[in-house]
Amino acid sequence: MLEVNFTPFPTLTTERMILRQTAMKDAEEVFIMRSDPGLLTYVDRAPAKTIDEAKSFIQLITDNLNNNIGVSWAMTLKGEGRMIGSIAIWRIDKENHRGEIGYVLLTEYQGKGLMLEAIQAVADYGFKEMKLHSLEANINPGNLASQHVLERAGFVREAYFRENYYYDGKFTDSAIYSLLTPYR
Repeated sequence: MLEVNFTPFPTLTTERMILRQTAMKDAEEVFIMRSDPGLLTYVDRAPAKTIDEAKSFIQLITDNLNNNIGVSWAMTLKGEGRMIGSIAIWRIDKENHRGEIGYVLLTEYQGKGLMLEAIQAVADYGFKEMKLHSLEANINPGNLASQHVLERAGFVREAYFRENYYYDGKFTDSAIYSLLTPYR
C-alpha cells in the first residue's frame, strides 16, 4: 500500500511560479475561485456566499494535508505572494497508487500556459515523490480548455460517462483523463 507524507510541505517551483501551501491569508482569492460564476461554469457546486465558506475550505484542505489525505498548492507568480490559482492531488487511492488532480485559475491568468506548467510540476511530484502510478482528472466534457490543457500535459481520455452525475436538477456527463507514470 502506498504511504504518503506531506510534512514538511512540498513547495514546488516552476519557470514562472511558486506552488506553496494555501493559508488563511488566501481567503479572498479562494472565495473568488469558489464564487465566480465564470470559474464555476463546469463545476457542479453551489457558489460560495461568504468569506467564511472560503476559510472553512482552507481549513478542510489544511486538515487533509495534516492527515496525509491530499495536498493542495496555492499557485503564485514568482516575486508575488498573491494566490492566482489552486492545484491539488486529492482522492488518493493508496491501494492502487492513484490520485485525482484538480485545479482552478483566476480568469485574468488563463490562456498563458500557467496551468500546464503547474500540472506538469504536480504530476512530476506525484510520480517521483509520492510514487503514484497514475493520475486522473474528472472533467465536464464541455470544458474544452480543461480538456486541452490535460491533453497538452500528456493525459489521455480514459472514459466517458453519460449522464452519470446529478446536480441542480439535471444529469450531466463526465470525462475521465489519466496519465501514467513515466518513471517505471
